[in-house]
Amino acid sequence: MGKGLKKFLRIFIYVHIFIAVALLLTHCTFKRYAEKSYKQARKDKPYDVIIVPGVPYEKENTTMVMKMRIFWAKHLYDSGYTKNIIFSGAAVYSPFVEALAMKTIADSLGIPPEHTFAETKAEHSTENIYYSWKMAKDLGFKKIALATDPYQSGLLRSFTRRYCPGVKAIPIVFGMLDIGNKTLPAIDTTSCHVDNFVSILDREGFWQRFRGTMGKRVKEEHKQELRKRKEEMESVTSTD
Repeated sequence: MGKGLKKFLRIFIYVHIFIAVALLLTHCTFKRYAEKSYKQARKDKPYDVIIVPGVPYEKENTTMVMKMRIFWAKHLYDSGYTKNIIFSGAAVYSPFVEALAMKTIADSLGIPPEHTFAETKAEHSTENIYYSWKMAKDLGFKKIALATDPYQSGLLRSFTRRYCPGVKAIPIVFGMLDIGNKTLPAIDTTSCHVDNFVSILDREGFWQRFRGTMGKRVKEEHKQELRKRKEEMESVTSTD
């Protein structure tokens, strides 16, 4: 074996070891974050409402992510951590409005429908929490928490602090629920199906979607609201 090939193999092995260790440390970090947040939520409960970001609904191909989020939301409701649930998400990657599909499933699992709500405008994770936060405020809810997987929850922390002040986190604690042996009920999708659906993959390019994920739409709307508020205050001041 030549020196060049040996060097390449060493680098290849070291890189993969580094990636494996980094992933393990990241997993452990998020696991501790989820457990710590859950313990704090136990002290602070009940919350008025939790926000559950949407996942594409694809009938028989429904993903494990959707199962985790819905069953975690049910667990938090059944355990008295929250009084209400807002599911969030438009028809983004499939012709079904995510929030409506998830609400219908949650209702089918026994959560009273008067305690589940659907925010149907969001197309990105930052929009999920922002539009749901605004809906919660409009509904009169004060104690609000985000209930999703710890990775998404962790990535949204800085955004949440700035644009959705007061929202806490109750991330999924992996291993607490036996998700693998649970199944979601089949639902009538008539009310959540969108005719003439066009996937976001066909409506937006990669960088446009990436900017949306980073909160571009929310930041623009936030600026507009601040500008409008300033103009209203100036108008009142000038009238006085």
